[in-house]
Amino acid sequence: MKIKTMRATFGGLDHRELTLKEGLNIITAPNEGGKSTWSAFLRAMFYGINTKERDKQNHIAEKNRYQPWSGAAMEGVMELEWKGQAITLRRGPRGNTPFGSFEAVYTDTGEPVGFLTADNVGETLLGAPREIFERSAFVGQGGTAIDGAPALEARIAALASSGEEDVSYTQVERVLRDWRNRRQHNKTGLIPRLEGELAEVEGTLARMAKAFRLSQEARRELDKLQAEQKLLLSERQAHLAQAMAARRRKWEAGQQALVQARGQVESLEAELGRYGTPPDAGTLKKAQEELNYLNTLHANQKLAESQLEEARGAEEAAKAAAADDLFPGLTPDEAWRQAGADAERAGQTVRTGGLTGGGIAALVLAAAALALAFAGVLPALWMGAAACGVLAAAGVLLLAAAARNKKRAAAARAECLTRYGVQTPDDILARASAYRERWVVAAEAARRREAVEQSLAELNAQDEDTRRALLELVHTFAPAVTDTFGVSAALSRALNLEQRLATARVKLEGAQALADSLPRPEDGLEDNGVVPRFDPAETAARLEAAEGELSRLRSGLALAQGELNTLGDREELTARREAILEELEERRREYDALTAALEALEQAHTGLQARFSPALNRRAGELLAKLTGGRYDKVSLTREFEALAEERGGLLPRRALALSQGTADQLYLAVRLAVCELVLPGEEPCPLVLDDALANFDDERMALALETLAELGRKRQILLFTCHSREADWQRRMEG
Repeated sequence: MKIKTMRATFGGLDHRELTLKEGLNIITAPNEGGKSTWSAFLRAMFYGINTKERDKQNHIAEKNRYQPWSGAAMEGVMELEWKGQAITLRRGPRGNTPFGSFEAVYTDTGEPVGFLTADNVGETLLGAPREIFERSAFVGQGGTAIDGAPALEARIAALASSGEEDVSYTQVERVLRDWRNRRQHNKTGLIPRLEGELAEVEGTLARMAKAFRLSQEARRELDKLQAEQKLLLSERQAHLAQAMAARRRKWEAGQQALVQARGQVESLEAELGRYGTPPDAGTLKKAQEELNYLNTLHANQKLAESQLEEARGAEEAAKAAAADDLFPGLTPDEAWRQAGADAERAGQTVRTGGLTGGGIAALVLAAAALALAFAGVLPALWMGAAACGVLAAAGVLLLAAAARNKKRAAAARAECLTRYGVQTPDDILARASAYRERWVVAAEAARRREAVEQSLAELNAQDEDTRRALLELVHTFAPAVTDTFGVSAALSRALNLEQRLATARVKLEGAQALADSLPRPEDGLEDNGVVPRFDPAETAARLEAAEGELSRLRSGLALAQGELNTLGDREELTARREAILEELEERRREYDALTAALEALEQAHTGLQARFSPALNRRAGELLAKLTGGRYDKVSLTREFEALAEERGGLLPRRALALSQGTADQLYLAVRLAVCELVLPGEEPCPLVLDDALANFDDERMALALETLAELGRKRQILLFTCHSREADWQRRMEG
């Protein structure tokens, strides 16, 4: 079979076309250039797309991965040649199902190819189902290694035996193993289930026996405990009757104490409010403080009166000491002014210089006139004598006047000093200063007397106000009181009554609380005459323990009885146990038979492997020798399809994990090519698809691989997708 052209709208391919030829086709494209997409498209055209596949972590379902990037519908066309017939395959959407529609027609006539359907087209044209094709002729990117799919294994087994591909060793082995596991696999097999059911039935029978034994023991214990409970109940009733009698006595005593306390409170309230309700205790105590303060006022009044007498005497003495005959009735300032004037007069000097000088001057002039007259200066002598006489008389008069003035001044000064009894004018001022000081003392004494009088007046007024307020207060509850003694007695009595009343009320509250705390004793509980064996606490404890034990035994009896009821019939369980034992024996025999069958199958499969493996290993070794230039010439393929390579002349084969990446890819490529030759039809070989299968090959390995592929291309079409240009360059060199 040969593919001629492919046209695709698939993933990143948008109406792209790829034309192919016979033999080796090298398709070069860069990374992300659509190589893997063309490979997936080819596979999808033959086998369709699994629309049930879902996206998983690190994996995208084909229907989503290859959804056209342009948003168009997923569709494609493939033209091929098969058995000499040109056929065109078409796939496209059907509703929302990608590649859901399929059509196969003869290219020349357009007539439908009736034997091709969407489900069988790949297996019919390629000669293998999808599993075999993907593990043989389709090498996806990084997928050179193969694994043992049941279909591939069945085909290999068919080639090695009769040619039938209906059943593979793995499928038969899995069926047998499933049957055996169905009989014994952990807890899910038939044998474990039967063993579990047997254990459950036997456990049920054991529980049933135990429940029956426990129920019988519980009944015997119940009978004993019920008798003890009855006796303890009667003893408790005796204790209760005694306690009720004591409670009644306490209750009656409490009621009596309550009546007495209430009567005392009522009596004190009546006595306290006989003439009116007195103020509260705080007000009464404050009134007592005022009364005590009144006594202090009395003492202060007496002290003020004595101080007033003393102040008045001191004032009179100060005034008497301040009096001075020189300053009668004068104030200190007036006395100071008078003394100042007298001191000034006493200190004045008599001024007669003018009169004396004038007299002397007149005498001098008279002498001069007389001299002039005698000298002839004046016209006549008599004129000089006259002038002389006049001037001399004036001079004498002036001198006499000066002498009189001086005498009078001296007499006045002497009289002033004598009147003050001092020697100098300064002493006069000192007399006035002393007068002033005595008057200051007298004024201070007067002020002190006035202050004492004022204080006494205030004390008297305060005394009067306090007395009046106290009487007004006391008259509200003691109207007969008239003096402070009565006030004191009334306050003391009221406070005493208040205190007694407060005490009585406290007692009343206590009596009330006690009476309230004592419940009224019930009637009708009589002594039953039983003498208790224990005190009340121990009786109650024993009764509680007995009732608890009874409850536990009843619960245990109920549980045992309920378990007996739920466990079913003993005879039926015994019969079921026998049936399980029989079936368990049968299943164990089946398990042993299946184990023997698996062992026989394993031996048969080993024989098949021995028949087929040499041919596969031999052909894979031949191909590996070509791919490696003869360095490796032997291949071994394990049952798990792990390939091992052995160097020419080597001693031991090497696992793929021990080889370089390039050599490992050569090994698996050789195995792939050998599998293609052995398991795929030879009369109409299907194309071999290689997606970057030579990516890890160096140039030497690449050349050897291309030579091998070119040789194989003479029998089958090969599509080699690569991102390197070296493969195409090699092909041009070989063809040129």
